[in-house]
Amino acid sequence: MVLDVDGVLTDGRLYFAEAGEIMKAFHVHDGTAIKNWQRRGRKIAFLSGRSSPIVAARARDLGVEDVVQGREDKLEPFLELVRAWALTPEQVCYVGDDTADLPPMRASGFAVAVANAASDVKAIANHVTQARGGAGAVREIVDYLLNHSETK
Repeated sequence: MVLDVDGVLTDGRLYFAEAGEIMKAFHVHDGTAIKNWQRRGRKIAFLSGRSSPIVAARARDLGVEDVVQGREDKLEPFLELVRAWALTPEQVCYVGDDTADLPPMRASGFAVAVANAASDVKAIANHVTQARGGAGAVREIVDYLLNHSETK
């Protein structure tokens, strides 16, 4: 699973002070779901168009080793992650919320849009969460995927 950060793991709001970006909020339920995904032996990555030490810190906190930041064109880094995992794009879920997420969503096997995603993102998604980004959407999709895979 590859997750966009701003708007998926966060509510999409960016907080700035004179010294620059100072705060992002992450939902604890999403963190629990990420740990549960990892405990099941599943790969996960964060892929963000922006660069932030806050994202790196959250990834470390959750044990997420694959973090790509500062890449506005997300398709190539998505494909690089997939290759590094020895998977095909069709075997990977991508979760996004905005137009920069469209190329990797189209390439992925299961594209997910959060509830408050842009309409063009929702239009191509295989699944749209009920929860908004930053409000448990990642928990919702992890639970959905784990429950779906266990029934197969």
